Amino acid sequence: MNGWWGNLAPFVAQVQPLAKTGAFGGVNMVTFWIIAGAMVLAVAGFLIRAVAQGTAAALPARGTSDLGVYRDQLAEVDRDVARGVVPEADAAQVRNEISRRILAADEAATLAGGRESRTGRVVLIAFVIVAVFGSLALYARLGQPGYGDLALADRIARAEEVRKERPSQEEVEESMPAFAPTALSAQYVELLTKLRDTVAERPDDLQGHKLLAENEANIGNFAAAARAQREVMRIEGAPASAQTMGDYAELLILAAGGYVSPQAETALRAVLALDAEDGRARYFLGLMMAQTGRPDVAFRLWDALLRRGPEDAPWIVPIRAQIMPLARLAGVDYALPPVSTSPAKGPSTDDIAAASEMTPADRQEMIGAMVAGLSDRLATEGGPVEDWARLITSLGVLKDAAQARAVFDNAMAVFAGDEGALDKIRAAGSQAGVAE
Repeated sequence: MNGWWGNLAPFVAQVQPLAKTGAFGGVNMVTFWIIAGAMVLAVAGFLIRAVAQGTAAALPARGTSDLGVYRDQLAEVDRDVARGVVPEADAAQVRNEISRRILAADEAATLAGGRESRTGRVVLIAFVIVAVFGSLALYARLGQPGYGDLALADRIARAEEVRKERPSQEEVEESMPAFAPTALSAQYVELLTKLRDTVAERPDDLQGHKLLAENEANIGNFAAAARAQREVMRIEGAPASAQTMGDYAELLILAAGGYVSPQAETALRAVLALDAEDGRARYFLGLMMAQTGRPDVAFRLWDALLRRGPEDAPWIVPIRAQIMPLARLAGVDYALPPVSTSPAKGPSTDDIAAASEMTPADRQEMIGAMVAGLSDRLATEGGPVEDWARLITSLGVLKDAAQARAVFDNAMAVFAGDEGALDKIRAAGSQAGVAE
């Protein structure tokens, strides 16, 4: 049912709301920025007031110190005249000189005060700009709007609580708009109606339910398709195959508009219990983790899928569209791996078998050319684990143990943390005689 992946376009928005509203029930973004802005302005206002009061208090002290000295000198002259120490004529000249100095000092103090005042205002304005915009820029770089002030353990616990208490499949489907099919031909509508009636009359018709699930999905009626697929699993009996269970999980997610419900999660985990490397199940499980506040887990799942490939896997495009905002939420400085444009897959097992029947010279030339092309592509573009395993095996056939060992070590580093991929690398290394 991989044809339904064209309906994944709406899923691109599923991660985005986490960056805007937060995953842990925090305040909405408008309220957050209003509160943050008010706090910044309040702090800036207090600082401006304190600096302004300090400047105002300092200026009179500097402006009146000289004037106080001159006034004391005038008083001293008057006392000297009264004691008869200084004649009145000389005292008058001294008073005139002191008065001149008083006027000059007063004028200088006024000018200095004006300059200080203008400089102070410029400094205060610059301070406000730096404080407001600098703090916002710093928070945009280091902070995460919408997240509560919680320790990591608390956030993980809160995310687990959100995951357990999220709405059920039925609740979400009830909130969805009523299904409105696009324009269908009268003949198709007639055939689909007959199929529905037939299946209703024959509830144990396995092929009928399979056809109904496929056709309901083709017209976008995913809720009905999921119900038909559930009947397919009932008729087939337990245990359901990974493919059948994966189709059911996918239909549930499509029916919920991209939301991974608890019922869909149960189906996905059942798929992974049967096939731990199922790419579709791992993608949707990552989507669920992103929706429930664990972008770190979602990022690890999606990054491993993206690096494993292949590039034409249906989940690669939606991962590339969503993984950058997811990486930011996970706190990872991430760069997308380049898209592989080479269709070459390197020598296959059949190629190696055919080469074994050639003359040594022809065999060496053919395998060498294919191995060189594969090695160059993996070194520059990367590729799925199958290509790495094939290269290691091919180098073993060529008896190039040193190169096989080097590629083996490189592949173990590239796929570190992906146990399924590492098992394939180890198997290829054992076949080439280079695994420990």
